[in-house]
Amino acid sequence: MRHRLPSLNGLRAFEAVARHLSFTRAAEELAVTQTAVSHQIRRLEDQLGRKLFDRRGRVLSLTRAGQDYVPAVRAAFDKLRGATDKLLRADGAGRLTVSTLPSLAAKWLVPRLPGFQEAHPEIDVRIATSVALVDFRRDDVDVAIRYGHGDWPGLRADWLMTEETFPVCAPALRDGAPPLRRPADLARHTLLHMSVRDDWHQWLTAAGEEGVDVTRGHTFDTHVALLQAAIDGLGVALGRTPFVEADLAAGRLVAPFQVTLPTEAGFYVVAPTATADRPPVPAFREWLLQTMANAPPSN
Repeated sequence: MRHRLPSLNGLRAFEAVARHLSFTRAAEELAVTQTAVSHQIRRLEDQLGRKLFDRRGRVLSLTRAGQDYVPAVRAAFDKLRGATDKLLRADGAGRLTVSTLPSLAAKWLVPRLPGFQEAHPEIDVRIATSVALVDFRRDDVDVAIRYGHGDWPGLRADWLMTEETFPVCAPALRDGAPPLRRPADLARHTLLHMSVRDDWHQWLTAAGEEGVDVTRGHTFDTHVALLQAAIDGLGVALGRTPFVEADLAAGRLVAPFQVTLPTEAGFYVVAPTATADRPPVPAFREWLLQTMANAPPSN
C-alpha cells in the first residue's frame, strides 16, 4: 500500500525545530511566526499519528519517535539541497564566493588574488566581507576564511595561518622626538586602539611594562582605519601579522620592539562538509594552503 507523504512545510518545520530545539529559533530561520511553526508541527504529528516533541515547561526535547525520524528527514533535505545546488550551479561552476573579514580581505587576501587568477583564469571570484560568521545554509557563500579554533560543527576547517600581535608605527614616529626605543617610551606617545579587540594591556604585560596608561588614545572599528592612522603618524597601533606584513615589507610601518604576543587561535579555510570538495572550492583551498606553505617565515 502506498503511503501519502506528509506536508513538506511540516517536515521543514520539524527538521528546524529538532536542530534548534526551539520553536522561536526555527521560526526565525524559516521566516515565519512561531505560531505557524507550532501549527505545522501539530499537523505533522496528526498526519503521522506520532508525537514528535515533548514539551515540559520551557524545555523542548524529541520523543523517541522524533529521534528515530529526524535523521532520515535531515538526510532527505540534505539530498534535496545538494541536488538543487548542483542544478542551479551547473552554469556557474566557474564562480566562487569567498567570505572573510573586511580588513583581512583588504590587507591580506586581495593582494594575493592575482596569483589565484593566474593559476585559475577560468574561475571568477567574488569577495563578500563581514565581521559576522557567515551562515552557509542561508548565505550565497562557497568558502570562508575564519578566525578561531577550527571547531565549527558541520564544516571542514583547514588550518591556514597563525598570527602574532605587536606594536607598529610610522618610521618617522619611531625615529622622531621623543623616539621609540623601549616599551616605556610608549607613555609619551598616542596609543591607537581597536573597538572590538584591544590587546594593549596583554602586550605591555608580556613586555614587562606597567607604566603606560592603556585607557588613553584613539579608537577605530576596523583594522584598515587603525593601520592607516598608524601609517599617517597619528600614533602607535597593535598590528596583527596578516594585516601588517605588506605595510612592513613596503616600509610604511615599522615594528619598534622585539616583543610579540602570540595568539591561541588562528585562521582557517572553511566550507560545509557536504560541499567542501565541490568545484571550484578545492582549487581555491589548495591554492591558499600552497601559498602559505611557500611563504617565507615571518621575521
